[in-house]
Amino acid sequence: MDVSGPFSCPICLEPLREPVTLPCGHNFCLACLEALWPHRGPGGPGGSSATARCPLCQEPFPDGLQLRKNHTLCELLQLRQSGPSQTPASAPAPNQAPASEPSAPCAPEPWPEGEEPVRCDACPEGAALPAARSCLSCLASFCTAHLRPHERSPALRGHRLVPPLRRLEESLCARHLRPLERYCRTERVCVCDACAAQEHQGHELLSLEQERALQEAESPEVLSAAEDRLDELGASIAQSRRTVALIKSAALTEREKVSQLFIEAIGALQGFQSEVMGFIAEGEAAMLSRAQGELRQQEEQRARLSSARQNLSQGPDIDSISFLQELLALKLALEEGGGSGSGPPKELSFTKSSQAVKAVRDLLTLACANQWEFLRGMERDTDNSQKLGLEADAESQDPDSTNGLVCEESRDYFLKFAFIVDLDSDTADKFLQLFGTKGVKRVLCPISYPESPMRFTHCEQVLGEGSLDRGTYYWEVEIIEGWVSVGIMAEDFSPREPYDRGRLGRNAYSSCLQWNGRNFSVWFYGLEAPLPHPFCPTVGVCLEYADRALAFYAVKDGKVSLLQRLRASKPRRGGSPPSPSSPFQSRLDNHFPNLFTHRLKPAFFLESVDAHLQIGPLKKSCISVLKRR
Repeated sequence: MDVSGPFSCPICLEPLREPVTLPCGHNFCLACLEALWPHRGPGGPGGSSATARCPLCQEPFPDGLQLRKNHTLCELLQLRQSGPSQTPASAPAPNQAPASEPSAPCAPEPWPEGEEPVRCDACPEGAALPAARSCLSCLASFCTAHLRPHERSPALRGHRLVPPLRRLEESLCARHLRPLERYCRTERVCVCDACAAQEHQGHELLSLEQERALQEAESPEVLSAAEDRLDELGASIAQSRRTVALIKSAALTEREKVSQLFIEAIGALQGFQSEVMGFIAEGEAAMLSRAQGELRQQEEQRARLSSARQNLSQGPDIDSISFLQELLALKLALEEGGGSGSGPPKELSFTKSSQAVKAVRDLLTLACANQWEFLRGMERDTDNSQKLGLEADAESQDPDSTNGLVCEESRDYFLKFAFIVDLDSDTADKFLQLFGTKGVKRVLCPISYPESPMRFTHCEQVLGEGSLDRGTYYWEVEIIEGWVSVGIMAEDFSPREPYDRGRLGRNAYSSCLQWNGRNFSVWFYGLEAPLPHPFCPTVGVCLEYADRALAFYAVKDGKVSLLQRLRASKPRRGGSPPSPSSPFQSRLDNHFPNLFTHRLKPAFFLESVDAHLQIGPLKKSCISVLKRR
């Protein structure tokens, strides 16, 4: 007898068998639910921990839900089945296909050869058939047989069926657990309807099919660009592999050379050790032979003297001739042993060997330390890929400049252009501590400065007050400790630039002189040119705005020595551009004049954690220009 309506299972559309009532109130066959929920909790398919849901209302239930048979409903079904006639509710509903005429089943999707198909989640474990469709509402995949309830049940026909998906959870919104049906072009992300209505209001939203059609139209260009990039990467990889092979080969050769040199050095030390040990042995043998000879002579003299004394001590028992002979022998023995010997030597010549070896050890230790520091210094130089070296001196770069290492000028001349620099606290980085308006030191703990749009946020830098846009300016800086850079920076340069582009001298808007603990160097637009001048704590900066030149001087004993003068090379006669003598000078020729199209400010960069500088004091009697604002 056919039983329908509230006494039929919404899954199989057959009379309820061993009915089970869920907490939401809907009734199902126990076998149908167990087939629909073959794995619940952490042991589910793929290790998913998704909770079970009611097939009708989608209300979630905990993983540990126990399915128990509804005995009251079982008895009611038995009473209805024993009745004489079929209830009117068993007739097919209008516009509904009879149970004997289900829609055509969906065939499983063909899978590429060698690829494992998606298995049905309702089939028994170990004998699951390939899935025909995946249900985004049930979060499960079904074969053709287990998909029939979705085709026959009105409650399940609203579920969205898609081709089998291997990872269903990736097709759902992680926040709302709804299918991803829209694509936001504004944020370039797939969203569900709830996300589209909430977080993505006003955004350009398309269906997934529309977005795919647009993306497929652009895919040839993307694939072509990818091919070009692959070719470039292939060439780069080949070059990198050659570089790696070259480095390994060079390292192997150098390692063999070093090993051979160490063997030779160890051989030389071992030879020296053998010579020193032989020297000690020869000295010991010579002095020991002499001392042992004296010892034997003294022992023999003592024996003769003792024997003569013993014979003479017999007295009356010997005759007169014997007495006279023994007395004479005793006198001769006394005369023979009149000296006390040479005694111990004042100095042992071979004991100087340890001093000689110690001197060699100290020299070797010092030489090793010096050479190691030299190697470490070369390693730091090669680590900086932008360090190019100064390939020509200032005279070869600019005919107007002079070699500051040999030419000194009076400091009084530059004091005529003295400019009083006061540090602008509104620009100081939070890791810089100001001492009045003249001193600044880098600290480890940040300082709570007030908010300022001009404050540096990524570089430990500070600017001077006032703008420089005409004439000639000169100021001095005292390097107290650490790595320090002094120079100029454009007034409109953004203090929010990142560290690699915001540092002084690493961009087209600034230039500086740097002391890095070992040597001076000048920086502009990311290139560095080392200088051979030794350290000088007082540095003078002279900005010649009209001539578009920037010069750095070492100040000592009332004299200034030019360290470097930065300026674009002048054109040759006939208007032909000069041929740059170095990449650094080429960068100056191309970009340095543009720096002077901006209003400039004195700038200071404290690179190391112990950096400390002071704006140099200029005697007021020598200052003709006090301040320019």
